[in-house]
Amino acid sequence: MCSQIKIFSQYHDPFIMMDQMGEVEYQPGEPKGTPWHPHRGFETVTYIIDGIFDHQDSNGGGGTITNGDTQWMTAGSGLLHIEAPPESLVVSGGLFHGLQLWVNLPAKDKMMAPRYQDIRGGNVQLLTTPDGGALLRVIAGELDGHAGPGVTHTPITMIHATVAPGAEVTLPWREDFNGLAYVLAGKGSVGAERRPIHLGQTAVFGTGGSLAFRADEKQDSHTPDLEVVLLGGQPIREPMAHYGPFVMNTREELQQAFEDFQKGRLGTIPAVHGMYEGGL
Repeated sequence: MCSQIKIFSQYHDPFIMMDQMGEVEYQPGEPKGTPWHPHRGFETVTYIIDGIFDHQDSNGGGGTITNGDTQWMTAGSGLLHIEAPPESLVVSGGLFHGLQLWVNLPAKDKMMAPRYQDIRGGNVQLLTTPDGGALLRVIAGELDGHAGPGVTHTPITMIHATVAPGAEVTLPWREDFNGLAYVLAGKGSVGAERRPIHLGQTAVFGTGGSLAFRADEKQDSHTPDLEVVLLGGQPIREPMAHYGPFVMNTREELQQAFEDFQKGRLGTIPAVHGMYEGGL
């Protein structure tokens, strides 16, 4: 799978990592997923822009997400998880584009019961700027009084913005949140200084009550608009111990997570789980 992985720093708290999956046109037999694997101590947010993906976890959550859908999985105290393209996509190939975001949980919530949210693209809050130059999809959190459907433990905002060439956008933003803009496609600029930004780059905004960005007048022929994911979150400001699929507060908690996984305490793989794991 073609991916661009961003490992966030302490300045991006509570966000840990983001993986842009694609954009890629798969040939038959090329789509791949992941085998069953554990998680503990954080949330995974999988947003599918184009294509289709199947999910299942050992806690009974899961389903199929496709164009514009989001799977919000709170690992909490721990579970096993699998994600893979359906057999039909493996056989036929086709367009695939999405991203997965890891969001930290505060210490008080790390051992909470796992939870799964299935957020359909038709349920997100759709907004436009006054001049119609941008379409804003509020997936989670709130923008100027308009709330998205995603329920979060750590206060965050997640928005997918499509900005027409030459359009400028200034959005109100909580001053206690950080502000990030990740470019999924196209090119533009951010801030009052109009610092350039393009595909695969992340802009980190400073303090203040608004985010400003602009799409360049000329975009690539295959990218008609600037596509940006906007992230904001209230920093947790707690120690973080992170290794592989576990995000805890101390090294001892990490060791306990590995021990619990090895002893089968994070769940068991369903005998019949209906997921396609093989090749052609």
